Parts: sequence; C-alpha cells; structure tokens
Amino acid sequence: MTDVVTLAKRLIEAESVTPARGCVFDAFEAMLAPLGFEVHRFTRGDGPEGSDEEPVENCFAIRRGPGGSKHFAFAGHLDVVPPGDGWSVDAFEPQVKSEPGGDLLYGRGAVDMKGSIACMVDAVAAIPAEAGTISFVITGDEEGPALHGTRALIDWMNEAGERPDLCLVGEPTSVNRLGDMVKIGRRGSVNIWLEVEGRQGHVAYPHLADNPLPRMIGMLSELDELALDEGTEWFQASNLEITEFDVANRAHNVIPGKAKARISIRFNDLHTGAELAERVTAIAEKHGGSARPMISGESFLTPPGEFSDLVIQAVKAETGLLPELSTSGGTSDARFLKDLCPVIEFGLVNATMHKVDEAVAVADLRLLSNIYRRIAVAALAQ
Repeated sequence: MTDVVTLAKRLIEAESVTPARGCVFDAFEAMLAPLGFEVHRFTRGDGPEGSDEEPVENCFAIRRGPGGSKHFAFAGHLDVVPPGDGWSVDAFEPQVKSEPGGDLLYGRGAVDMKGSIACMVDAVAAIPAEAGTISFVITGDEEGPALHGTRALIDWMNEAGERPDLCLVGEPTSVNRLGDMVKIGRRGSVNIWLEVEGRQGHVAYPHLADNPLPRMIGMLSELDELALDEGTEWFQASNLEITEFDVANRAHNVIPGKAKARISIRFNDLHTGAELAERVTAIAEKHGGSARPMISGESFLTPPGEFSDLVIQAVKAETGLLPELSTSGGTSDARFLKDLCPVIEFGLVNATMHKVDEAVAVADLRLLSNIYRRIAVAALAQ
C-alpha cells in the first residue's frame, strides 16, 4: 500500500461524474485486492431504450475475520458532481498546493468523498484481519437520483446474507475543524408536485376561461403558512419550502390553462413522508388541485450510546475535540443504510464540497485515517 494522499489522488483522477462506473471502481478494487478483500461489483439501472436513465455501478467488498467476529462496514460513494467552470487547476488532475495554513489537495471529490474513502482504505490497511470482519459499501449513485445505488446494494447484501453490526458513512460532516461534528441522524425528505387544471382563454373574455392561478396561489399560501412543528430534542423544526411555480405562459393576453408548482419538505421524527404527503394532498384537493409526492427518505436517529461514544473517543484521541452530535444538513445514503444496522456519519470539513476548487487539507487526510482506524478497531472489539 501507499500513503493516503496517493490513494486519494488515484481516486480523484478517475473521473466519475454521477453516475459513476468503470475506471474509478477499477482503481478502488486495485486498492482493496492486496488487503485480502473479496470484491463484488455489479451494475443496476439500465433504462429502456430512449430513456435518460444511465447504468450505475456499485461495489460491496468484504474481508472476513475469524468465525463469530463482529462485522464493521464503511460506506460511501465514488460518484461526484460536475466540476463547473473556474477551477485554478484541472478538477480531475489532483494537485497538492502549499498554502499559508498547510498543504491542500485539490480536485473534484477531494472532500465529498473520495478523500474519505481513501482514508478508509488507508485505515483498514493498518488493521489485521484477525481483528474482525470489515466491509465497504460503495455506490456510484449518491449525487444523482440515488435510485440504483445504495438501495440496490442493500438488496444485494440482504440476498447474500451480509449484514454489518455497525456502519460508518464517510460524508463530510465537519464544519470548521476536522472532528467538530458527527451526524447521528438526518431529517426525512419529500418533494410534492402540485397541479391545478383550468381552461385557457383570452384575458378580455374571462367568462369563457377558467383561470387556475387564484386556486394555485390559495393552495400555496395555505401550505406556506403551515407550522409543522417546533423541533424535537435531536431535530430542528420541519420546514416546507415552495421550490417551483410555473404556468408556461408566454403571452400577456392569455389566461393559462394549467398551473404547476413544487414544494419540498424536510421533516423530523414527528412525521412520516406518507403522513405529510396525505396532508398536502388534502390541501391541494381543497383548492381544486392534485398532488404527486415522491418520498426520498424518512427521518432517522441513531440514539447516543455505545456507537457514538466510540466515535467521540476516537475523535478526541486524535484531535482533542469533543464533537457535537447533530442531525442537521441534507439527506445522505445513511437514510437507506439505517435499515441494515445502526449508522453514524463522520468525515472531512465540508466547506468546499461541491464548489469550484474543492480541496482538503493533507494533514486532515492523515488525521482522518487514524480516526477511522480507531473507530473500526473499537467497533470490532465490542
């Protein structure tokens, strides 16, 4: 094996804008094979001819410990968002630059989350196989629709009878310093498309038309005024946001025949996606409209206890920090993995993720590798 910075570079230079497949998984497999891992790769999501659906590659890799030993899983994704314009370096030609605060590794995925995956591999290289069973649950479809990624991996693992005792997701959870925040849960997410049918006509003859806009405006006003809750012990208040409003009307003298809108709700553990969808649908129908919900994930919480304690102790041992336990932020694939076993998220500082000139401190890569090693060893010894 080589050092963690070289591992991160090898992953970054394997271009893998979502959905990922091919060369980046080749690079990942080449890292694991010398460590004694069985690597299982498979593709899901071949859409019908003419569709926009692209195939996604996934990987489950496992190194088995002695019979009856604990099973600890690292999870994450190798796909990245598009680089965008304005980089000071090539987004897929990783470079280390000396900065006033220390060396930084630049490249798309340095933080989210090829850097973390490199740390996981580096950490496992220092853990003897006798310590217990370790696996990697790695998808190529986290930054995209997430339809054929971790959910497909979970299906594959269930069929194969592979179920970890604990799982750590390497999302970039740190805010200001590596180790200042650990995620023990996430809010749920539901998007709902709203529609009101009317009848198109000339604005000078409103009696011959049926304007859907007043009804849509009434619907959105009522939804916008909803106070879903005031938050809970571990979760912030749920929020409903209007994210789209469209009538596709290019003429000033036409009453449109249809109005469309979309809302997004991030919700805590006082709600379920189905309950919120039903509530919104009732309001939509009250105003003469319809609603089409898509639930992206339910809220979940891994209650503070043995798992979070060992993560805290590993962070403290390497950084001196006592991390905040949080459920803030957006969704992640932990919303699926929690159906397998208790799951916690911890990773790099997230300040540059998805941005131009995404970069990670080289010192943080080495530190995170040590933290991951401590977490895995402690989890296997439970």
